[in-house]
Amino acid sequence: MKLALDQIAESPKDISFSERVEELNLIYKGEDKVRDFRFPSFLDVNLVYYRSGREIFFQGRFGGTIEGRCSRCLKSYSFPIEKEFDFVLTPQPLSAKSKELNRDEMGLSFYAAEEINLSPLIMEQVLLALPIRPLCEDGCRGFCGGCGVDLNYEPCICASVPGDPRMAIFRTLKLGR
Repeated sequence: MKLALDQIAESPKDISFSERVEELNLIYKGEDKVRDFRFPSFLDVNLVYYRSGREIFFQGRFGGTIEGRCSRCLKSYSFPIEKEFDFVLTPQPLSAKSKELNRDEMGLSFYAAEEINLSPLIMEQVLLALPIRPLCEDGCRGFCGGCGVDLNYEPCICASVPGDPRMAIFRTLKLGR
């Protein structure tokens, strides 16, 4: 979605559109070709935007369904993702073209052209909304590190294996004396 800079007024405008986010599948694919997330072709976006001086304000919300791969049991699952966001774009300073940004400019987003491409800004918000580690459910127990059984469906078969014989002396110690 692109917005012409001269058509952004001081009065808020509300738009709804579907943003193409399937490009995130290419970006998010790791070297081992195992993906934590698989993105749909489109996400629904509702956006309110307006201008105040030279700054442009955006407030919005996006939603859709994303496929994840649980980081504990490796099961694929779908989950809804919805997030409200807001950001401000300011004109790109002339100093940014010739040198590094200064400390005051580090947290800002800039625009420099006669139209604003919202796609990278929306995709950034989608990435920020993703969970750090995808889990199919909060109580997922994952795989046993010893025998490899899925602890969500069957008990561990290596629980009866005796511990390291070099540590046997420590099992006989009594604590609290």
